[in-house]
Amino acid sequence: MRVLYAIQGTGNGHLSRARDVIPALLKHNISLDILVSGIQADIKLPYPVKYQLKGLSFIFGKKGGVDVWKTYYRSNSMRLQKEIKSIPVEDYDLIINDFEPVTAWACKLKNKPCYSFSHQAAVLSAKAPKPKKTDRMGKWILNNYAPTSQQLGLHFKSYEPNIYTPIIRDDIRTATISNGEHYTVYLPSYSDEKLLKFLSKMKNTNWEVFSKHNTYAYFNKNIHIKPITNDAFVKSMSSSKGVLCGAGFEAPAESLYMQKKLLVVPMKGQYEQQCNAATLAEMGVPVIKSLKNKHLDKVKHWLETDTIVDVDYPDITDMIVSKLLEESLVIR
Repeated sequence: MRVLYAIQGTGNGHLSRARDVIPALLKHNISLDILVSGIQADIKLPYPVKYQLKGLSFIFGKKGGVDVWKTYYRSNSMRLQKEIKSIPVEDYDLIINDFEPVTAWACKLKNKPCYSFSHQAAVLSAKAPKPKKTDRMGKWILNNYAPTSQQLGLHFKSYEPNIYTPIIRDDIRTATISNGEHYTVYLPSYSDEKLLKFLSKMKNTNWEVFSKHNTYAYFNKNIHIKPITNDAFVKSMSSSKGVLCGAGFEAPAESLYMQKKLLVVPMKGQYEQQCNAATLAEMGVPVIKSLKNKHLDKVKHWLETDTIVDVDYPDITDMIVSKLLEESLVIR
């Protein structure tokens, strides 16, 4: 069986998950090729990538949202169309897609089945929580960015039979957990300057900030700015008192698994993160809309409390991959 595993390369979450999914796939008698599209990831896969594409990346801004102009400027529709036409999806028996637009649209144009194995597939479920404020454009983008014919989803909770709890990578499951004196921060859509200005208002708190916008480490009073590396991030998070991060999927799920108190800030104009924030709030995780001064008291209250949200995230990666391969044989 020839399998193409297509992975979104915007941000680090999809690639982090792939580091566990790929070895689970390789346990089966298949020929596996890997495709990555996107230009915003900070980590690399420890496996050969056959197709490395620019794809269609959302570019992180520095004020809490997506940089719409840079996203549009770098999209290059002609180049994207060429990439879509260049992928020989017809040569594969199974296409597994983790919110990756090039193969999704290549399959759609060639009427080739494409299996979504992603968090986004679960977010779109009618049974998954949604934000109170309707975002029609955001929902349309989520539905049409990487369209697929079959869906298997991952979410913070299992809302229906084809939605599973998060894949927690082995780096996290084997990490030594302790409660140190610092808080880990990962908010890639904010500039270092914005983070320093906001976090410095809590003078008695030690912050370890992983920066999307800096390549060197430095201290500013009680704040340690660090470039993003997988090992450093896992070490910081596993030894932290708590985690302040965006309302993505992997970082909040890993924080909850490690029994860390969690506070999330969803990206502006990012419908998926707004949906995640609604889910996390329902579970008891505090949410703030931005790093504005009016939310400072809520952050201080979070620092003063030790409320932990209990979750059960068993290691089911092999089971999910086996189910996916079995279902694909039936569909074929």
